[in-house]
Formats: sequence, C-alpha cells, structure tokens
Amino acid sequence: MGKITVFLAERPRRSREGLAELIRREPDMEVVGEAGDGEDAVRLVKQLKPDIVLMDIAMPIINGVEATKQIKASVPQTRVLVLTAYDNPEFVTAAIEAGAAGYLLKMSEEKN
Repeated sequence: MGKITVFLAERPRRSREGLAELIRREPDMEVVGEAGDGEDAVRLVKQLKPDIVLMDIAMPIINGVEATKQIKASVPQTRVLVLTAYDNPEFVTAAIEAGAAGYLLKMSEEKN
C-alpha cells in the first residue's frame, strides 16, 4: 500500500506550512498539494485526487463548506476533513451535509 496523499486547504500560509511539516514527518503520508482559497482547492483536488483534504471553513472566494460540496461531487473517493477554529454547531452540520467525513477543531493551549 502506498502513502496516504493529503491536500491542505488552509487560508494562512503559515498554518499550511506547519501542517505540511507535521504530515511530512509521518512516513506513510505525503502532502501532494496546497491551496489558500476554496476555488484553488476545488480545482487542484480535481486534478490531484488526494486521499484526504484538510479543509478550513474560512476560505476566501469559495468557503470551506461549498468547496467540500464541490469536491465531493467531482471526486467522491476523496475524504474531506474540516480542520477549523470555528466551534459552531451550524458549521458542523453544514460541513457534514456537504459531505465532510469529520469536523476537527484546532486547539491551542493557553499559557499563563
């Protein structure tokens, strides 16, 4: 079995770079593409057909929910995991209805 291919759809470049670095440390995973807006994410995922997309909700041009819906319509075998800071039940429902396989919250540890 080959590596799990991952596409990163995350607006801030620094966040994408951090995620990419974490994934590259995993021997069975490979980052195959990145996008900073929903439109580019949909276009590139259609071309690259990764196993997994890590999708932020707050994407410019096309938001993460709509991008998820378009990706699932054109590349149904790709699993989309929403990875976001938005802890909002309406966003969770919308993402799952759009076809997301899961909704994960970015958590940061506060330091005193």
